[in-house]
Amino acid sequence: MQRSRHGRSEQSRLAAGIDGGGRAAQRALCVAVTTSREDFAELSELLRTAGVAVAGELVQQREQPHPNSYLGRGKLEELKLAIDRQDANLVACDDELTPRQERNLEAALGVPVIDRPAIILDIFASHANSAEGKLQVELAQLEYNLARMRGLWTHLERLGGGIGTRGPGETQIETDRRLARDRIAALRRRLARVRSSRSIMRRERERAALPEIALAGYTNAGKSTLLNALTGAAVGVRDRLFHTLDPSTRTLMHDGRTFLLTDTVGFIRKLPHQLVDAFAATLEETRRADLLLHVADASADAETLAEMLSAVDAVLDEIGAGEQPRLLVLNKVDAIDDERREELGLRHPDAIFVSALNGEGLDLVRARIATALRDGLRSVELLVPYSEGARVSELHAIDSALQRRDTPDGVLVRARLPAPALERYACFLSAGPSNGAQRPEEPNPSAPRSSGDGNSASTTVGSSGQ
Repeated sequence: MQRSRHGRSEQSRLAAGIDGGGRAAQRALCVAVTTSREDFAELSELLRTAGVAVAGELVQQREQPHPNSYLGRGKLEELKLAIDRQDANLVACDDELTPRQERNLEAALGVPVIDRPAIILDIFASHANSAEGKLQVELAQLEYNLARMRGLWTHLERLGGGIGTRGPGETQIETDRRLARDRIAALRRRLARVRSSRSIMRRERERAALPEIALAGYTNAGKSTLLNALTGAAVGVRDRLFHTLDPSTRTLMHDGRTFLLTDTVGFIRKLPHQLVDAFAATLEETRRADLLLHVADASADAETLAEMLSAVDAVLDEIGAGEQPRLLVLNKVDAIDDERREELGLRHPDAIFVSALNGEGLDLVRARIATALRDGLRSVELLVPYSEGARVSELHAIDSALQRRDTPDGVLVRARLPAPALERYACFLSAGPSNGAQRPEEPNPSAPRSSGDGNSASTTVGSSGQ
C-alpha cells in the first residue's frame, strides 16, 4: 500500500513479500486511541489482506483522540521511538483520521500514515473484478480522498501571505479537486445506469414470483461457502476479508419450491460510509430481499461475536434493511466444542447452528427458510383456460407441488403463491386467497364454494379466464 500524489492509497507492487517469505517491503506499526483494551487482531488481518506486515502495536488510553495529532504529545514521541526500534515504514491507525490529523502525523513522524478506511478501500480496490465493482470502489476512493488531496507544486508557491500571494501551487490543487469532482459526477451517472439495469433484472425475477433470500453478515463469516453448500454452486471462496464484492444469485430448491439465494458483500466494524454510499446498487439486493440470513462466525469469542453482530445490524439499519425478516445462522460450528455450543444456544436460542464446510445443519436452514417464507404464501384456486397453457407452466415453476385437475372449462389449479404473483393471476381466480398458507382440503364438487371467512363475494373474480 502506498500513497499517490493525490493522497490515494494504492496497492504497492513491493508488498508481495509478506506471503512469499522474506522481509516485507511495507511494515506497519498499529496505533489506536481507546478507553478500553484494544484488540489489533482485526486491523492486523486487514493489513495482511492488503499485503502489509505488522511490525508492532501502540495504544494510548484517552477519552478522545487529539484533534490535531490523534495522539498526545508524549505518546507521539513514544511512537517515533517505536518506529525506529521496530524498523517500521508505515503507521496504521485503527480509526478514521481527519485530513489535519493525517498531515500532522506524517509531518511529525516522517513516515506515511494511513487510517482504517484507507486500508479497507485499498482491499476493495484490489479485490474488485467486475466493471460495476471497480466503478463503485473508484467512487468511494475519490470521495474519501477529495479532502486529502495534496499537490506536488510547492516549488511554485510564493512566500508570504495576504493579497497578491496566491501562487500556481494553490491553483493546481484546486484544479485537481475540480477534476476529481467532475469524475465523481460522471461515476454517479454511470452507477445510476447500473442501478437501472439491476432494476430491470430485478423486475424479471419478480415476474417469476420466486422468494428472494439474501446472505448478509460480517466479512469472512463463510457466506459464499454457505451459498455453495445450500445450492451446489461453485462461487469463488477464499479465506480472506472482502473476497466477495459483487452479488451472486443462485437457485435453492426445497420442498417443491424454488428460492433465489443471493450472496452479498460482507460488512465490518467502522465500515467507511463512502463504501456504503458507493455500493448502494449492490446493497439494494439486501434491502429488497424477502428474508435475510444473517451469517455469523460461531468460532469467534463472545465479545468479538457480539461486536460483529452489532456492526452488521448497524449497517443493515443504515441501508434501510433493519426491519427485514431475518434468521441468525451461526456458521463454522465445526470449530467449536460442546461447551461453546451450549453457551451460544443460551445466548441465541433462535439461531441455526451450521457448518457449511461439512454440511451440518444445512437441512435445518432449508426448513427454517421455508417456514419463514410460508407466512407470505397464499393458497389459491385458479381456473386456467386451455388456451393459456403457458400460465400453467409458469405456476409449476413457482410451486412445483401444486395440484391440478382438468375440467370442461380449463385446468383447475390449487397452488401456494407469494403476494406479488397474486395480481398477475387475478383474472384466473376461482376463489379468493385464504389468509393462511396451508392448502385447502379438496372441495366437494357438488357443494357450493365458500371461503369460510365471509369474504368470498369480494374476492371472487370469475370462474373462467377473462
